[in-house]
Amino acid sequence: MPKYNFLFIENTKPTNEEEIFTKIQEMAVTTYKMYAIMLNDDISTYVHSKEEAEEVIAKIKEEKANELEEINIAMKEIYTQNKEETQNAIEVASATEVAEVRLGEKVEEQEKIKSATLDGVYFAVQPITGHITSRFGATEDIRDHAHQGMDIAAPNGTTIKAAADGTVTYAGWLGGYGNLVIISHGNGIQTYYGHCSKIYVSVGTQITAGDSIAAVGSTGNSTGNHLHFEIRKNGSQVNPQKYLYK
Repeated sequence: MPKYNFLFIENTKPTNEEEIFTKIQEMAVTTYKMYAIMLNDDISTYVHSKEEAEEVIAKIKEEKANELEEINIAMKEIYTQNKEETQNAIEVASATEVAEVRLGEKVEEQEKIKSATLDGVYFAVQPITGHITSRFGATEDIRDHAHQGMDIAAPNGTTIKAAADGTVTYAGWLGGYGNLVIISHGNGIQTYYGHCSKIYVSVGTQITAGDSIAAVGSTGNSTGNHLHFEIRKNGSQVNPQKYLYK
């Protein structure tokens, strides 16, 4: 937004209006204004005027009311000194179409996040990419109980990433898990990463989803290189595939 200062000139000094206006013109910077159609805090498209923005918003509210239940649509004045940027502003019909497409993408993204969220914890990242060799609840000869996690096979040394933000509460050897990393995500939610060949984190490390925490291995009670992955809620295992690897 342009800013202006109000200045006084001493009345004892001679003034020249033409000189003053010339200096103002030399200092002035041309500023252009557009109107952005906002979906939550993201710009979806631009139009030329406030009236056009209001028209686009009214059409979308009328036609896509159900999709706007959890998404806020609004307009925002955008100022730029780059005239070329004003070419991003488009006509109402095109702007409406673009905004509707972006709205659909927003709704899809929110649904994806909801389906991967457990008690406020969003599992944003698959720990590894690989072949699922054993699913939650599977009964197999190699164990005397139903599988309480899921196994994903991958080459030895493959980087294991944290599924969600949290804090490392265990990093070391633990019986049949072999080398194990446990991350606490709050609200009683934990993730377990077992059979690691290497561990890259220590207890107390603050983790962001996608951080490298360990490497795939075959330590502990394991029949080959894979990641044993668990999600626990208040100490009890839940099916990870409700949230990841769908």
